[in-house]
Amino acid sequence: MRKWWPLVTVCLGTFMLLIDVTIVNVALPRMATDLSTSFGSLQWVVDGYALALGVLLLGAGALSDRHGHRRFYAGGLIVFALASLACGLAAGPALLVGARVVQGAGAAAMFTTTFALLNSSYQGRDRGVAYGVWGGVSGAAAAIGPILGGLLTEGFGWRWIFLVNLPICVAAVVMCLTTLRRDGARGTGRFDLPGTVAFTVAAAALTFSVIRADDEGWSSIRTWGLLVVSAVALAAFALIEWRSAEPMFDLRLLRNRSFTGILTAGLLVNFAAFAAFTYTSIWLQSVTGLSPLRAGLVGLPMSAGSMLASGIAGARLHGRSPRLVIGGGMVLIGAGSLLLALLVGPDSGWPALLPGYAVIGLGVGLVMPALASSAMAAVPQRRGGMAAGALTTARQLGFAIGVAVLGTLFASRAADELGSAEAAHAVAAGQAGRLAGAVPESAIRAASAAGLDAGFLISGAVGLLCAVAVFVLVRPAEKAEPAARELVEAA
Repeated sequence: MRKWWPLVTVCLGTFMLLIDVTIVNVALPRMATDLSTSFGSLQWVVDGYALALGVLLLGAGALSDRHGHRRFYAGGLIVFALASLACGLAAGPALLVGARVVQGAGAAAMFTTTFALLNSSYQGRDRGVAYGVWGGVSGAAAAIGPILGGLLTEGFGWRWIFLVNLPICVAAVVMCLTTLRRDGARGTGRFDLPGTVAFTVAAAALTFSVIRADDEGWSSIRTWGLLVVSAVALAAFALIEWRSAEPMFDLRLLRNRSFTGILTAGLLVNFAAFAAFTYTSIWLQSVTGLSPLRAGLVGLPMSAGSMLASGIAGARLHGRSPRLVIGGGMVLIGAGSLLLALLVGPDSGWPALLPGYAVIGLGVGLVMPALASSAMAAVPQRRGGMAAGALTTARQLGFAIGVAVLGTLFASRAADELGSAEAAHAVAAGQAGRLAGAVPESAIRAASAAGLDAGFLISGAVGLLCAVAVFVLVRPAEKAEPAARELVEAA
């Protein structure tokens, strides 16, 4: 049992930081009431964390390779704890969003080191089991987050979804210092500040443009201006990394088709599987009348499916072609989302979500462990932190962009049904109760169902397109090792 303590330590931090991506979902209606927030502010409570986590992972990965993975993991835990305290004490939406951004920065330092810590702690079949357990924890965290959030929100208040992190962080720091291997000598080199800034601007401008499009429309000069800023910053990032002697992200890694396919799956899996969670949680509470806890419990089939599939993947599918495992998992995620679109209608209640959630959970359980192990196997060992940072960056950016895209789509479809953008934003922000008497309940239900169905259809299409990309790009298992050797020689 002693050999598995490093895995427990890594999984504890991973579970906590990933739960904080979705734990806020069921608390959003209460936050909206207590803090008098707008729909846009609600999106930033979710996206501020995911975006900071996503854009800082590459830089954190490069720094952790130089300065030590255990040091970065412990430092990230401390920053995460302090930011969680600030979230729990926030007196207004601006302070809450700001603290969520800092919390995301701490999570980035933790998350970018997890793969490297597992690789240094385990070999052979034990490594496959470790990745399987870690993948199960990762997949389950997103589904358990709403359940835990509902329990805390209903029993103690929404602030406790953040304050509960404090004792967990203390335990994780102690375990980190006692169970993980000490870091070796610090590496040399400079931090790629220009690349980090360029990438941050590109990702933030893209996400902000999608959120602004809901208020100003896609034809707005401001929306297109932000999109142009994002494109220019991304081009600048590529140029900086190409010319840098010590890049934050070595563009030569993209010469490996398998790694490119894995990054594509990482970008789209959270979009397809989890982005709609934000709006289903709001719908369950503000339209169907469930409590926060009951709304969270609706996600149990996804959690159970994820844990079941990841356990099978870790024990039975170790060494199998990642193309089949990841691609097959994405097919399940896409099919589950399309099933949700088919079953959810104006007269539907929470049972309509259960079959689709179960299918999505099975897909998530297959994809997550395979993504992690395949990304690390596709690159040279010395690029382990960089690969981990790139993959987790793709995952969190996909989630942030997904929340923004589906939020804009939800509000747009609801506005079409209600004939009022203001009423649509009230529904999307979990404040449908404010419309009582002014808008028929049947109209509110129809608008919510239309918004959700549009999101499910987009998520399903994204999942299936991702599966096609994986089947085309990721090499069969027997061809992956030569590709990795070619990459080593190129790097």
